Amino acid sequence: MRHARGAETGAGKVRLSRRRVLNGGTALGAYFILPRAAGAQHQGHDHSKMGLDPGPIVQAAAASVDQPLLEPEVRRSVNGVLNTTLSCRYAYKDIGGQKLYLRSYEGTSHGPTLRMKPGETLKIRLSNDFPPNRDALPQNMALPQNMALPHQFNNTNFHFHGAHCSPSGISDNVMRSMVPGKKYDIDIALPKDHTSGTYWYHPHHHGAADVQIASGMAGAIIVEGDFAGVPEITNAKERVMLMSQVVYDSFGMIENFSTVFPETATRFLAINGQRRPTITMRPGEVQRWRLVGSQYQDDFFLELEKHNLNVIAYDGIPLRSMQELKTLLFAPGQRADLLVQAGAPGTYEFRALPYDQGHPSPVGPLGRLVVAGDPMPMKLPATLPKPPFEDIKDSEITGKRTVTFSATSPEADAAGHWQEFTFLVDGKTFNPNRIDQRVKLGAVEEWTIVNTHFHDDHVFHIHTNPFQVTQVNGQRQPDLLWRDSVIVPRNGGSIVFRSRFLDYTGVFMLHCHMMNHEEMGMMQTVEVYKD
Repeated sequence: MRHARGAETGAGKVRLSRRRVLNGGTALGAYFILPRAAGAQHQGHDHSKMGLDPGPIVQAAAASVDQPLLEPEVRRSVNGVLNTTLSCRYAYKDIGGQKLYLRSYEGTSHGPTLRMKPGETLKIRLSNDFPPNRDALPQNMALPQNMALPHQFNNTNFHFHGAHCSPSGISDNVMRSMVPGKKYDIDIALPKDHTSGTYWYHPHHHGAADVQIASGMAGAIIVEGDFAGVPEITNAKERVMLMSQVVYDSFGMIENFSTVFPETATRFLAINGQRRPTITMRPGEVQRWRLVGSQYQDDFFLELEKHNLNVIAYDGIPLRSMQELKTLLFAPGQRADLLVQAGAPGTYEFRALPYDQGHPSPVGPLGRLVVAGDPMPMKLPATLPKPPFEDIKDSEITGKRTVTFSATSPEADAAGHWQEFTFLVDGKTFNPNRIDQRVKLGAVEEWTIVNTHFHDDHVFHIHTNPFQVTQVNGQRQPDLLWRDSVIVPRNGGSIVFRSRFLDYTGVFMLHCHMMNHEEMGMMQTVEVYKD
């Protein structure tokens, strides 16, 4: 995932599409509406008439531009168990000067950071405090075309993204449906040999997950213990950064799928629900930035002005050696752990640069690094410990298969409505009542993921087991990175990976982590079975 592809793209490759044209009209309407005071917007919009009685309103802390970076509340395990609660409810959120009314965890811009260790158990009492759904289920949900329609935005559930754990019962089971007005228990036990690193959680209820993630329903999970013998890393101050695309309609809400679907829906970018926060460092200081790809739809092509991005882990899995990058292509669902060493005193932009992912990725400032004060000489590590997984050898492979991502669009793309687009895996939209892939427990397989969609790169993600990427577009990958989410290039592009299907049976998902695409059908079930 180095930055070489970005050098081939630029503003000159912008393509006209239905989604960009549609959003142009939305943006024009917003131009006349949004200059009103935020309070006036909500005074003129009676939530109760929409069936959106939020109950007690939680006022999120103001987060205007250039304020110090705030990190979410931290909750830690005690005696081997992280026992906590999560409330799903509407809340007003002040983000970059905009007062928005969105779905949330705990009434805040993002959920709390959960910190635990390998071998420990995460126990959550989740309360769905959203109001009742305003829409009924689409008629005949057994029909795939109806299952691929976004629906019932107030149903939810819980996914521990990247965890190697059971996908069944009340563990990391994304087939559960947690409806408004009820409470649910979640009990996720990590194995003792689970990799330590940066993970995250988010809703995964089909039909509603896209809107909820776009609203900021996401939080980091830190499985502690990686790099314990590397003082250059353990002595570094940590920053948890949840990346997001801020989207909303003219009322400061997300109540219609058309608010999130256009390619140009993004109003601005944010970290931890703050617009362009300030990160302070002293000259020579090293910090560990844990980046979480909680943006709901698009890639970010990241740059920290006049600084290197020194990557030590991807997707919660430590690397065998540090990658020194100038830019980082960062997709939804991914994580990247960076060591940043502050340079000379000054102010430096942390930003998303232009990038062509089939349509222009969102651009603009994410934050500002302010380097000031007395020097704090620190060092970067010369070497990293042995990574947690052994490479998968040819002799281990027990089977191979190919999975194809594709999409359909109307003949007049720019005139089409979002319902006319379909996103497919192996020519079919998602159906939870169908098992698409069956893998025997203990199998070691090589998968080829092909993207025939001419318009978009896609982001392949699979639950429960990480994988080792061996090829991209037919080219052998020298780093052989372990991931749980990876970009599959468009228009016939492909990736090849190998994975060990270990420890857990049950049904889980593979899908595109561009959530618009997942919600509209680009997902399959995988069943790992035992004889």
